[in-house]
Amino acid sequence: MDSIFMSEALDLARQGRGLASPNPMVGAVVVRHGKVVGRGFHTYGGLDHAEILALREAGDAARGATLYLNLEPCSHQGRTPPCVEAIIRAGVARVVAATEDPNPRVSGDGFGKLRAAGVEVAIEAALAAEAEKLNEAFFHFMRTGRPLVTLKTAITLDGKISAPDDNRGWITSERARAHVQQLRHDHDAILTGIGTVLADDCSLTDRSGLPRCRPLLRVVMDSQLRLPLDSKMVRSAANDMVVVTTSASSPERRKSLEARGVRVLVFDGPGGRADLRSLIHWLSGEPYLSLMIEAGSKVNWTALENGLVDRVFFYYGPKILGGLEALPLAGGIGRRRRSDAIGVHDITIHHIPPDEFAIEGYLDTLPNQ
Repeated sequence: MDSIFMSEALDLARQGRGLASPNPMVGAVVVRHGKVVGRGFHTYGGLDHAEILALREAGDAARGATLYLNLEPCSHQGRTPPCVEAIIRAGVARVVAATEDPNPRVSGDGFGKLRAAGVEVAIEAALAAEAEKLNEAFFHFMRTGRPLVTLKTAITLDGKISAPDDNRGWITSERARAHVQQLRHDHDAILTGIGTVLADDCSLTDRSGLPRCRPLLRVVMDSQLRLPLDSKMVRSAANDMVVVTTSASSPERRKSLEARGVRVLVFDGPGGRADLRSLIHWLSGEPYLSLMIEAGSKVNWTALENGLVDRVFFYYGPKILGGLEALPLAGGIGRRRRSDAIGVHDITIHHIPPDEFAIEGYLDTLPNQ
């Protein structure tokens, strides 16, 4: 029975997609005598954690009940009091969780305080992997101190992202692009390069139609501040847009962008280019838990070569461009030997009927990272 109620807790947690960050998605189910008496899931804007909502719904029925959670309850004072104390006060007899909280301020301490108060604690290990995947960005952030970075691109079967003369039309289908919008919805921030903006006049918005707790932060790498003031991104800026530039860019252009609601960050990097590593460090401090890169060959290779990408998500369209001038997904000098190729592991193939698919995988950590 534990796995059944834990699955329900996970389903509840998923209702917090786009609504919980920078907190994790958590679902809670209170069960007494085999019957669910309380449910809750967390949204950042709603303040109360999933446990509190479920216990409130359960009322007196929580005494002697079992509480199911996909993540260890918090034991420290944050924006709200510790959930562990509320669980103990409610008289819950048993807590079943799928994983420990990776937050160093909590990890294991929540379980320890529950046990010290006489509450039985059990781990539903069979669903631990699913629970961690659900809060993948949160786990990554707590373990590394930086956002989970995903490199996403639409690509032909022969590895091309752009034709040399005319790029009207799409590589992938409407169904695949809808999948991308869901992926955007799951991220806190999205990044592209100025070349992509100038070529496509893109908006980089979350068009999933699903609610968000905070807007998707749109980031443009633009060393010389060539971003047009009448571009879709600037015209739609509403405290949700950042441009990363260098000290060599025009101060007047910076003021013009800032007057239109665009935040300008000056991060000087190698070769006179805006520094992607510094941008990711800045995102960590805000904090943004996840960043998706949707850019061209140059930015893609910069991110890959510097070991800044954690995950790739490549959407393959059933097309072939061929030729030597069509751009590959990653440009630059590349790796000169097969033995130096960047490795990808834990690959998942997502089928998109009738003829498309996406490949999700995780990059090997570079020796110098």
